[in-house]
Amino acid sequence: MSTGTGADSAPGHTSTPTKAPAGRAGKNSMFSSLRIRNYRLFATGQVVSNTGTWMQRIAQDWLVLSLTGSASAVGITIALQFLPMLMFGLYGGVLADRLPKRPLLLATQSAMGLTGIALAALTLAGHVQVWHVYLAAFLLGLVTVVDNPARQTFVPEMVGKDQVANAVSLNSANFQSARLVGPAIAGVLITAVGSGWAFLLNGLSFAAPIAGLLMMRTKELHPVEPRPRAKGQLREGLHYVAGRPELIWPIVLVGFIGTFGFNFPIWLSAFVSDVFHGDAGTYGLFNTLIAAGSLAGALLAARRGHSRLRLLVVAAVLFSVLLLVTAFAPGFRLFAALLVPIGVFGLTVNVTANSSVQMATDPEMRGRVMALFMMVFTGGTPLGAPLLGWITDTYGARIGMAAGGVISLAASVAIAVVLARVGNLRVRLSRRGVTFVPAVSRRRELVTVA
Repeated sequence: MSTGTGADSAPGHTSTPTKAPAGRAGKNSMFSSLRIRNYRLFATGQVVSNTGTWMQRIAQDWLVLSLTGSASAVGITIALQFLPMLMFGLYGGVLADRLPKRPLLLATQSAMGLTGIALAALTLAGHVQVWHVYLAAFLLGLVTVVDNPARQTFVPEMVGKDQVANAVSLNSANFQSARLVGPAIAGVLITAVGSGWAFLLNGLSFAAPIAGLLMMRTKELHPVEPRPRAKGQLREGLHYVAGRPELIWPIVLVGFIGTFGFNFPIWLSAFVSDVFHGDAGTYGLFNTLIAAGSLAGALLAARRGHSRLRLLVVAAVLFSVLLLVTAFAPGFRLFAALLVPIGVFGLTVNVTANSSVQMATDPEMRGRVMALFMMVFTGGTPLGAPLLGWITDTYGARIGMAAGGVISLAASVAIAVVLARVGNLRVRLSRRGVTFVPAVSRRRELVTVA
């Protein structure tokens, strides 16, 4: 396995990332990407639109629950939003490799804003029905198919290769910062004036990233030459990933975690309504607590500035165990407190896998690889959300959340074992943590893989 500061892998193709320039590492590196003007504009616009996005997510879930009284219906809504990623995600990556990123993002961000405004108009007019929410979620998912890989691959073009890991972590911190504010605002708005205003503010919030994109200095970008249209580009991307253990195994792991472990809208809405008998404010509080932990995890990742395999596997195991423990937390306060570390380790899994995959991928293939990453991470939701929604409705919120934890834990342990075997290593638990030692050699020196 790789021992560098980039993407750790089993033996096979490796990619050696360029070391960060002097002065950008260590204690002062947490916000180093923000020194770059184009990235500052991007990050500022994203924090505004991300706040709106979280407002809409909370309002959407609560509206569906209010209209149907069913956790399964919430699961269907989530599934429809991510179904396009499962169906067309790889094609979105092909487009991201073929087209200039900045104009493409201007189009996708505008379309996402219009989706929020349309749903707001239906809700404020009093004509909204559950199928309207389903349709809006599906249309938003279609736009996301292109928007996600375009945003992911635009990051290296703004900051350069040396700052990719830091910028990816700050993107997640940005998203989680908005997650702290968005649910709280949504809870107040829903209680005071209804869901429609949250949808409207979300639609309007996309003016910020559009303005940021328009204000960028194109001469300061590091553009990747778009790939010309050709046959077999989708198959080429799949073959590229399949031949690289440093890509395929992080993608498989986040696929399981994303499909079965990140179903919080289902579980939290069920805990609020069936276990703790709360309201929209309680639902917003739970989401805010997860966001607080996620923000802490993102900032810690930004401070590290690198991604390692051991961290990814250990974070996945701890995240899964915490899901199990939280599912059976006896009281409201303990349940709420455990949501914070869940956020920390869940975000660590996401950021570590994301930056590892980006840094181990050749620039001309990055759109397709990141599309596959996002397709696996979020595209599995149409499979996991209805299943776990049914389990939650049938057996209760605690069993539903525990089921997600069990599946995620089994996958994390299995992939850790596979990675160790591929690298001819075995796991050793010691006071220094989880380490890997050669499976055949009798030498006692530790082999650092993370």
